[in-house]
Order: sequence, then C-alpha cells, then structure tokens
Amino acid sequence: MDEIVAGPLLSQINTPADLRKFSKLQLQQVCDELRQFIIDDVSIYGGHFGASLGVVELSVALHYVYNTPDDQLIWDVGHQAYGHKILTGRRKVFHTNRKYGGISGFPKRTESEYDAFGVGHSSTSISAALGMAIASKYKNEHHRKHIAVIGDGAMTAGLPFEALNHAGVSGADVLIVLNDNNMSIDPNVGALKEYLTDITTSHHYNKFRDDIWKMLGLLPTKDFQKLASKVEAGLKGILSKSSNLFEALGLRYFGPVDGHNIIKLTETLKGLKEIPGPKLLHIKTVKGKGYELAEKDQTLWHAPGTFDKITGIINKKVPLTPEPPKYQDVFGHTILELAEKNPDIMGITPAMPSGCSLKIMMDAMPDRAIDVGIAEQHAVTLSAGMATRGLRVFCNIYSSFMQRAYDMVIHDVAIQKLPVVFCLDRAGLVGDDGPTHHGAYDIAFMRCIPNMIVAAPMNEAELRNLMYTSQLPEMNAPFVIRYPRGQGVMPNWRTPFEKIEIGKGRKICDGEQVAILTLGHTGNFAVQACKMLREDEFFPAHYDMRFAKPLDEQMLHEIASKYSKIITVEDGCIVGGFGSAILEFMAANHYYPELKMLGIPDRIVEHGKPEELHKECGYDAASIANAVKEMIGVGSMELMG
Repeated sequence: MDEIVAGPLLSQINTPADLRKFSKLQLQQVCDELRQFIIDDVSIYGGHFGASLGVVELSVALHYVYNTPDDQLIWDVGHQAYGHKILTGRRKVFHTNRKYGGISGFPKRTESEYDAFGVGHSSTSISAALGMAIASKYKNEHHRKHIAVIGDGAMTAGLPFEALNHAGVSGADVLIVLNDNNMSIDPNVGALKEYLTDITTSHHYNKFRDDIWKMLGLLPTKDFQKLASKVEAGLKGILSKSSNLFEALGLRYFGPVDGHNIIKLTETLKGLKEIPGPKLLHIKTVKGKGYELAEKDQTLWHAPGTFDKITGIINKKVPLTPEPPKYQDVFGHTILELAEKNPDIMGITPAMPSGCSLKIMMDAMPDRAIDVGIAEQHAVTLSAGMATRGLRVFCNIYSSFMQRAYDMVIHDVAIQKLPVVFCLDRAGLVGDDGPTHHGAYDIAFMRCIPNMIVAAPMNEAELRNLMYTSQLPEMNAPFVIRYPRGQGVMPNWRTPFEKIEIGKGRKICDGEQVAILTLGHTGNFAVQACKMLREDEFFPAHYDMRFAKPLDEQMLHEIASKYSKIITVEDGCIVGGFGSAILEFMAANHYYPELKMLGIPDRIVEHGKPEELHKECGYDAASIANAVKEMIGVGSMELMG
C-alpha cells in the first residue's frame, strides 16, 4: 500500500502543535487539503467516508483552539474521526486504516495519546468526557479542558441524556459539541430531530443568537464570563419553549453555528474555552461535505468501499456466475415474505434499517417496520410490549450492539417468556471494524438465560426456516437467531419454508475417529476441511448442531457413544460458548471424550478481513483440518483452501 500525497500545508502537520503555527487565514486551505486527503485515501483503500468529510472544519478548529492531548477530546463513535487521526501523527500510515495489522478505524487509546477514549459504539462521549472533567476537577487540574463531540443521531440513545442530566449539576468544565447533520447511517428519526430543526429555524432565536455573538466579539476576555451569565438568564426568558431543553438541564447552550465556517467556528470555540462549567455548542454540518455525490446520497456514501473519485463510480465486483446473497438480505426479503402471510409480524431495528435490510420491509410496509434510532434498550422493551398484545416481533440488532440491551432481554423478555425473535446480525468476527463491532459474546450471554432458544443457521435456507419456525403460533418463548456479516453459500437461496424442530441438529456426514460439531456458518468451514481431509484418507464425521440452546441431547448421546475425539467449532467466544455447552453436557452425562474447542480465544481480537481473523483465531478450514490430524496424532499439515 502506498502513502497518499498530502497538500503543501497538510504535509507540514505531524501534530496539532504544527497546525497551531498557521495563521487563522490559512485554516481554510488546511481544511481543503484535509478533505481532499480523505477523499484520495478512502477512494483507494475504502473506509467510512461521509461522516469524516462532514467534520473536517470541526476537526481542524478543535485541534487549533485546544491544547490536545493535554486537553481531552472524545469523538463519539469514531466514524467521524479520520481528520482527527490524520492531524495527530497518523497521516503517513493512514493508508493502513482498517487493514490487518494497520491502524484502527476508530479512536483507540493504545494507538495514540490523542485518542483520549476508545470508541466504536455510539453515545458514550458525554459520559466519558464528564468523567474526565470530574477527575480533573478532583485532581486540581483546572487548566485541562474536556470536549465531547456527539452526532445528533447518537443523541437518540438513553446514555447521552443520563450524562446530560448529570453534567448540568456537576459544575464540571466540559464542552459538548452537538454535530447536527440529521444523519446517522440512515436518516435520523424521532422527536429530537424535529426539536433540533425547530431550534435551527427559529427566527427569534437566531436573531438573538447573532446579536449576542456580535456583542461577544466586541468584549475583552475578562468580560466574557459575566456576559455569558446574563446570556444564560436571558435565554430562558426570551427563547421559544422548544429551545429550552439543554438550558433546563443546566447546560449553557450556544448555537446553532455553521460547522463549515472555519473562521466563525474557531472564534466561537475560543470564546467558549473561557467559559467554565458545562456547556453545549450546537453546530450544523452536512454529512459528506465537499463531495457532491456523498452529500446527495448520505446513506450510500457512509462507507461506500473503493471508488473512482473523479466519476464517483463505486467499484463493485461483477460475478461471472450467480453468487450467494448476504445473510442480511436473506433476512430482509424473508421477513417481508413472512409478513405478507402473517399480519401479526412486526419489524424493529435501532438505526440500522439499511445495514440489516429491514428497509426492504419498511419500504413495502411502513406501518409494520420501525426504526427507533440508536436506542437498543428501547428496541427490546418496545418489542416486549408489542409481544404482550399478540404481535410477533422480529427485533434485529447487531450482535455487538445487543450487549447494550442485556438487562431488557432478561428483565422484560425472558422472565416474562415473551416470544420476541432476536435476529442478531453481524454475529462473529465482522472484520474491518474490529473489536468494538465483533459479535463475539452473544452465544455465551444468551444461552445462560432461562426460557431462551439460541440458534444459528449454517446457510440461507436454514436462516429462512428458523425465521419461519420462530413466528409459528406454538412458539411461546424468546428466540435468538444469530448470523454473520457477509455472504452465505447458496446462490439459489429462495427455498420453500420448512419447520425446524427446536433443539434438533443434523448429521452432515458420518465418519471415523473424530466428530466435528459446528454451530452456524462455521459449518461451511468444516465442510471444506472434511473435503481436504478426505483427499488424504481421513474421514471425520460432521454434525451441524443448529442450536446452542436447547442442545440436541439425543444426537449428543449418539456422538459420545461412537466418538472418543470431538472438535467443536463456533464463530463466538470459547469461554462460555457453544463448545462450553457441549463440554457441560459431556460432564453431566459422564462422558469423557478428548474435546478441543475452536472459536474466538479469550483475548481482544483486532481488525482485519474475516478470513484473516478466522485463520488467526484458528477456526478456518485449514485450522479445523489441522486440529483433526493433531487429534488423531499424525501431526499438523499445511492445507491450502
């Protein structure tokens, strides 16, 4: 991979201290060069695109005004932090972004002192910044500033409101920058979006704001704080009721400010730097700013892959023969197909209608598919409420994000034994997004919950049949269906629906000496491994167990009676996962096979392509084949898939 060439000013910036050497009048050129650098890099190497383009000016202004890293800057999510990374010493290695062994696509504390807090999931920045501010206050580090940058999409979660509620009475010196672009990955939803629009378009508010900022520009710094207090009092009496939310929570509110006016933004931040206590700056930006196609179709250009930066043509592989679909698209088409037959079916997703393909149903049945915004906890309990009234709710949440709603799964769904269907997309090692997005833990944390059914399809037909089974009238318990990111294995995947008996697996092939037990898509790795082994005259058995809970005990008795050597394979954490469930069964029934568990090890797995990570973690096809040979006692071998 080759380093992208930076512009004449950007090439001089290796740290924010270098940026601060430029005059204020040079900042627009810095912004232009930074934006072009991001376009050049992502067009060749891929990555998140629109979000970082939208905060170029903010990235420059924050590092220009604040003394980072001594001042603590926290970026919510991190999709928007490319400019931040480029300005903080990672420009020369930025072409390795999200590549195996390269830098992370998100801020990461171990990567740079400028990454004050590791992020990947949304909505954490205000809590983290407030914690830092309180710690600095306690340690008498009054010089240190604390800034949280959060998008309006991330503000729909509960955590930011909990943090705002605390920040307003904390007295801590924290600045919250609300980056308002009306987008997360898909367009934002909910009352907060309307509320922010109301603030932005309020004639009375904007006139008052402009007058105040003109006055502030005429005052010396020592008078700034006194006037800010008067502003605070005046806002509550003069502004419309729709602009009082943040003030009512005890934060001084400033804005809206044009987030693409680098001079105004810099002046504003310099002024706010002198005001102590909790405050919120509302800026308006455009996701994809500076690249016309990204501005027009912000969902498509969130992470478009590689593309021709001149024509805007996104590079897509054109298959010579029909290819298997993505699991997410099988879900999207299948839920619509089921909903057309069952009027009780509803679909729920927290801000991922395109990512999980629920948008297919939303377009066809807008009254039966709901995007609740980034609010996983609400999505689960909303689904539970619907289930009490007889609806069959498919609640689609990425595996990694389901961790955020765990209490609701137990308290609101499992204890009440409500038949909510949890479709966990992106289960297993997801690839370039790395450890914050790997769906490593859902098998372990779901199978320990009473009343829960936990299943994983090996292919598209099984996904369809598990979805069909989960919505049948006799299903009266919560039902988890986990499946990975990316393609399946069946080009002709639209198979007729068949009911799957709960807790029943299937034998893929009989064999000798060793039995391979797989859960979900990893069964396809075992199929490849068995093919390799047969060429060398080894014949392990292979079972697709389908369910981590309940286990197919009849099949397990058969396996334990016939095979003294067992290998389990899963795309989930080994600790407490599917292999652990098999081991528990063996111990409880006094079977003592030699058992080897393959899966995600007990460590944080970094980013890379899924196939690279499967190999690293030792459960790709070649690793499974080697495990069989090692277990038989003939030594490992190098196998090429």
